[in-house]
Amino acid sequence: MCAIVSVPARATPPAPVDAFFANPSFTGGLLSPSGRYLAAKIVGKTGRDSLGVIDLNDRSARMVAAFDDADIGHVQWVNEDRLLFDSTDRQIASGAARFAPGLYTARRDGSQFRQLADRRGRFVRNGYDKVLLPWHTYMMDQAGKQESDEVYVRNVSFRAGRPQSVDLLRLNVVTGRTATVALPVDAIDWMLDNDGEPRLAKSLDKDMLSIWLRDRDTGKWRVLASFKAYVPDARAFTPLRFGPDGTLYAKANQNSDHAAVHTVDLATGALSAQPILRVDGFDFTGSFVVDATRLLGIRYLGDAEGTAWFDPEMKAIQADIDAQLPGTVNLIGVPRRPATPNLLVTAFSDMQPRVYFIYNTATRKLSVAGFAHEKLDASAMGHQYFVKYKARDGLEIPAMLTLPPGVPVTRAGEPPANLPLVVLVHGGPYVRGTRWEWDPETQFLASRGYAVLEPEFRGSTGFGRRHFTAGLKQWGLAMQDDIADGTRWAIAQGVADPQRICIAGASYGGYATLMGLVRDPDLYRCGINWVGVTDINLMYTGHWLYASDVPEEFKRYGMPELIGDPVKDADQLKATSPLQQAARIRQPLLLAYGTADERVPMIHGTKFRDAVRAVNKAVEWIEYEDEGHGWSLPRNRIDFWTRVERFLDRNIGAGRAGNAGVHAAAKQE
Repeated sequence: MCAIVSVPARATPPAPVDAFFANPSFTGGLLSPSGRYLAAKIVGKTGRDSLGVIDLNDRSARMVAAFDDADIGHVQWVNEDRLLFDSTDRQIASGAARFAPGLYTARRDGSQFRQLADRRGRFVRNGYDKVLLPWHTYMMDQAGKQESDEVYVRNVSFRAGRPQSVDLLRLNVVTGRTATVALPVDAIDWMLDNDGEPRLAKSLDKDMLSIWLRDRDTGKWRVLASFKAYVPDARAFTPLRFGPDGTLYAKANQNSDHAAVHTVDLATGALSAQPILRVDGFDFTGSFVVDATRLLGIRYLGDAEGTAWFDPEMKAIQADIDAQLPGTVNLIGVPRRPATPNLLVTAFSDMQPRVYFIYNTATRKLSVAGFAHEKLDASAMGHQYFVKYKARDGLEIPAMLTLPPGVPVTRAGEPPANLPLVVLVHGGPYVRGTRWEWDPETQFLASRGYAVLEPEFRGSTGFGRRHFTAGLKQWGLAMQDDIADGTRWAIAQGVADPQRICIAGASYGGYATLMGLVRDPDLYRCGINWVGVTDINLMYTGHWLYASDVPEEFKRYGMPELIGDPVKDADQLKATSPLQQAARIRQPLLLAYGTADERVPMIHGTKFRDAVRAVNKAVEWIEYEDEGHGWSLPRNRIDFWTRVERFLDRNIGAGRAGNAGVHAAAKQE
């Protein structure tokens, strides 16, 4: 058994960049419905992910499927004997992809392999002389009942390259026959109940989202609830799942600042007055742990992940596993119809990348199933601390602070650490950016000697409605102030050297990086922006040469309320445009964009690059061919972060002293 413990860092060289940014060598695994078998993606000799199945009774392993030109993608158990899976390609950038995922099935011993959906936009015949499903057929996130050869899959309709609606198909994986589930309107999403049958669907009409419920007895659909899709609405809730007894659980605020888990009255659509689970200080984010007949517990996210167990036996098992694996978050996965004592445990911490175990409830022993990043030494990582600070208007801002290996958290009476600091701004921006767990980007920076501050500025989700709505129309304004206030907090705490601070981020984080250099030149010595927005108006108008995946409905109904109206708020959008303010940026700057990015098309990067280079000679430009909104290829991630390491070293790291004259000359220009 491998025990994971947090120990003081020892004086060892930091791990190489590829150890942080290579693809994981093991991605968890999936228990069969009985718990006897573990399906897992395993890297083969060619470097491709293949699909194998381990018999946990005797530890024998069988290869189920592999592709010469692709990797195994998503995997589900159809039943105890058969798997459903698709493909991906981890050796090309997203913009170079020429094939859809396809759809495949095979028995767990590798026999009866069959292709079910095409990977290309054409009709072909398989060995059963049946026409394949079209390329736009995809697996669902939910597994079915896992007791037959039938599953549900999604048939996505596209218009101008964007998904418009989703049909639900009932598919027999042995015969290939399908039947379409009828709904009175076009659906954009579906939900199955605990028996694997369709019960909920969502439709969108302009800015209104409707939740449709299917009656189990009659099969008829009716609207359960409708509310605004893009902006806060007191009536809104998010369906989470159906319990084994048919109860519908949903996430909602229900007159509270923080969203919690409620039940939904299926007759009226009304939410329960009291939640069944509330996470103090956080909006609920999580998932349900169920088997075929029982709701066992709910997994939730506070500052770190945890599980609220309703089942006493599972609560005792959790306590035993935690005692054997101290210092880590230990998440337990259960099979649908437990017939064996096997449970799957995922263990990780701020310093420890994910490790997967099989826990035997009869012997109470843990055995290692696989490591996500086996080459990394947890003791050489940095500790993370969930902190809070006050913004200038009094709003409390959560943040994650990561310190380099061996550096303790600063306390009153201790000498200040006075470290170089990277302020890492999350994208979105309407998401939660951090949680207490090992992260390759954060830990890579920490391993190079940098403290890392990740603010959850107003507008971030997960910290209450008030925190979110305080960010409405605050791009480059109060949202930016929150980031600057966090930087000044780190200086006041003695963590950060005020002369060695760099701001960095991707997408919205890239936008905030540029606006930070504009608004707070006294704070930031340099900036790193990858795939960042450089002009809000450009998000509306786009460019004839570049495709954009931002839905027209969101531009019309969401962006004017969340970000700003291009007509009514024209002056504000100009004042908060990095492109319009580029002449004010004189600090060293690293810019990186992907040529196939449809979320923030290349025009954002090239227009800003040309504008800023007119006044700033210390600008490094990187362009990754065929990459989208982030770097999907390991070689590009490794190249990018190698460049980041050199850039930081020159500007706020050990190499800064030798370059002081260069920086002074650049500033004078």
